[in-house]
Amino acid sequence: MPIKKCCHAQNGRWHGRFHGCGRRMTLPRKQILDFLHLRGGHLSADEVFCGLKTKMPNMGLSTVYRTLELLTELGIVHKFDFGDGRARYEFAEGTDSIGHHHHLICTSCRRIIDYTDFVKEETELLKRTEAGLTKKYGFKIMSHQIQFYGLCKDCRG
Repeated sequence: MPIKKCCHAQNGRWHGRFHGCGRRMTLPRKQILDFLHLRGGHLSADEVFCGLKTKMPNMGLSTVYRTLELLTELGIVHKFDFGDGRARYEFAEGTDSIGHHHHLICTSCRRIIDYTDFVKEETELLKRTEAGLTKKYGFKIMSHQIQFYGLCKDCRG
């Protein structure tokens, strides 16, 4: 995965999100955000912790978990369960986000592929489905996640 440059404008927006909710931008929170920003992808708390261990030796795994949960609550990251027993996190929005997408998960090698190739018919189907569910159950849908499980081309061979 290529390393991305730190985006100062994005950091300012993160600060605003924290302060707007009465939270402080602590050094561990900033380091976790920067690590997620630089690495990208679908990272577990353990991967974040191991990646920051040398830079922040006094930071505990529980701090990473609490921070990731806070970032999820603030809408900065999305939390996913891909069926491997570990929650995964990725940026929800911003300059480095690929936007709304779905995932293909290989049940053999656990590879996660971001799926962004929507055709008009898929988008229309999702809109109709959401509208039907809203009407039938009176439920206001804010977002959705779709995950397809199967075998990637490497594992099929």
